[in-house]
Amino acid sequence: MNLRQFEVFRAIMRDGTITAAANSLGISQPAVSKLLAHLEDELGYALFDRIAGRLVATMEAQLIYADVDRAFRQFDKLSALTRDVGAARIGLLRIGSSLPIAYSLLPEALALFQHQRSEVKIHLHTLPKREIADALLLGDIDVAITLSPILAPTVRVETLCDIPIVVVCTADDSLQALELVRPADLSGRRLISYGSHAEIGAALDRAFEAEGEKRDVSIQIASSIGALPLVRRGLGVALVDTLSIWRADDVIARRFLPEVTMQLSVSVNQSRPEARFAPPFLRCLREALASAKEITVRSR
Repeated sequence: MNLRQFEVFRAIMRDGTITAAANSLGISQPAVSKLLAHLEDELGYALFDRIAGRLVATMEAQLIYADVDRAFRQFDKLSALTRDVGAARIGLLRIGSSLPIAYSLLPEALALFQHQRSEVKIHLHTLPKREIADALLLGDIDVAITLSPILAPTVRVETLCDIPIVVVCTADDSLQALELVRPADLSGRRLISYGSHAEIGAALDRAFEAEGEKRDVSIQIASSIGALPLVRRGLGVALVDTLSIWRADDVIARRFLPEVTMQLSVSVNQSRPEARFAPPFLRCLREALASAKEITVRSR
């Protein structure tokens, strides 16, 4: 038995006659009759009775038809799927992102991308940078978007822009009157910021030391996403990346000097085949970045 024989059986059941089945399949009537006869021989029972020159489906044919028809419908879906994948209409893109990016710029980029490629599935992994780097090297993600470069021999990194560190406070805080905030202005203030063990934390420590100050963190955070609720609750002022104030109109951001920046970076693993949808997604990411007013420090 083979699929062609069952395809003929299905066509006869659906179309009612050998002539109609032959027309729908694009083959001759003798070919249909021959394939049906071979199938019945191999099954060991008749599928149709010949009554007054017409084919009448037997009970056995009725019993197997539903499953045969279901199998061919599934095969048709599979055929359509493989055609769509080949035509780059559907697929999968796996993205690893740091939390501040996932909460700010990334939704804008994904909205642009999904508008163009609505059938592409997205797997988004929001992880610490170290875990993003591991996932990229292992091939578990296709694109990594972080706030500092992933340094590895097989990784290609593109730095999209610098993300400055800013001071975030409430609208009634005295710091809002300053255009620029320096380390001395934060002396004695409860500070919400990164730990010294983090890359950006160490850079901030050096900036304070360069001005004869010591960065004293009252509430240490792993991601700037956690800073805003603390600032709003009056637990201190935050020294964090600009992405943390994305669409946050109820707080004030002021430039911090000496300037300290983080690098918004996109990384791909060159030791693995490039994901088909990575280039169009990265174009959408750059477009979202170009229109993002929040990348620059907002002041009032």
